[in-house]
Amino acid sequence: MEAVGQLTGGMAHDFNNLLTIVIGNAEALMESLPGDHELRSLAETAMEAAERGAELTSRLLAFARRQPLDPQPVDVNDLVSNMHDMLRRTLGQQVDIQMNRASGLWDALIDAPQLESALLNLSINARDAMPEGGTLTIETENVSFGPNDGIGSIDVKPGKYVMIAITDTGTGMRPEVLARVFEPFFTTKDVGKGSGLGLSMVFGFVTQSKGHIDIQSEVGTGTCIKLYLPKADTIAKSPTQKIVDLSIPRGCETILYVEDDEQVRKHVTAQLKSLGYKVINASNGFEAIGLLEQVEDYFDLLFTDIMMPGGMNGRQLADQAKMLRPSLPILFVSGFSADASAQRGTHLLSKPFRLGDMARKIRQVLDLAAPAKRAV
Repeated sequence: MEAVGQLTGGMAHDFNNLLTIVIGNAEALMESLPGDHELRSLAETAMEAAERGAELTSRLLAFARRQPLDPQPVDVNDLVSNMHDMLRRTLGQQVDIQMNRASGLWDALIDAPQLESALLNLSINARDAMPEGGTLTIETENVSFGPNDGIGSIDVKPGKYVMIAITDTGTGMRPEVLARVFEPFFTTKDVGKGSGLGLSMVFGFVTQSKGHIDIQSEVGTGTCIKLYLPKADTIAKSPTQKIVDLSIPRGCETILYVEDDEQVRKHVTAQLKSLGYKVINASNGFEAIGLLEQVEDYFDLLFTDIMMPGGMNGRQLADQAKMLRPSLPILFVSGFSADASAQRGTHLLSKPFRLGDMARKIRQVLDLAAPAKRAV
């Protein structure tokens, strides 16, 4: 499974590079064509297909445990409660939804949007296992594991966990099916009815989050899947409504852009120049260091891919760049690794991205760094 995960993650990385170009060009075509132009629908179809490809790639990365995560203290009871209406619309009236939320539940250290996606995925699987209708029960509970405790045959790291159980009254699974449920692309559904990535994606997400997952099922009885999420050491903040910014900010700063893929480098460079930035390119970390050593304080931002061949990846480049230019802001971009987001105080843009996503992220990083640069 680990070898398959590494292979899958590597494929997803290359696929995200291609999708970055496809999405960027489809977006440019859409913007250049009037709404009633006969070619506009073709550009929109290409964009929709590319975004579906990006969603599939995201699932592959989740299985491979290489998706960027942003774990924060989360009130799981609130998250589950807020999903009730969405689950009701998604599952239909034939499924009775019951929620049993434990009082005094700890906060979990987890990426909330990814947890919502995992719970929705598991709920849809439960619905499909109850074609004639049934009951879906979601329960929460505080659980502690000692040094000698485990979940079935799985060794569990001692500690405190927030448990979420998703139980259905469906058809259940035979032992030979149960043994393979976490394998990627394994599915008992008809062709075109599922990718076989649902449970493997949840498995990868929970494992990457330093949690555990257990599944029990019997034919004719139903299935129970338990997610054990690590307890957060701090209290979750009250949720605040985020205002979505759809504007595309511009700039005039100088950006050192580092990307080993030539096609991606040309495409993103053109996008950056269209936003008003001056761009200097480098195809690898050593070339970038050479440019940083030439002129002091010439660059306003280092914008670098994380995964690069040649003996210096993006993280290593950033470390050396900080030694040369301590105040230089750095924005990582990756279609593969969570290494950057795992480090506090770093900025990450995930591939594939739209022009607006990149523009807003770059502007955010530059504006955050501006007061510090003025103070130096």
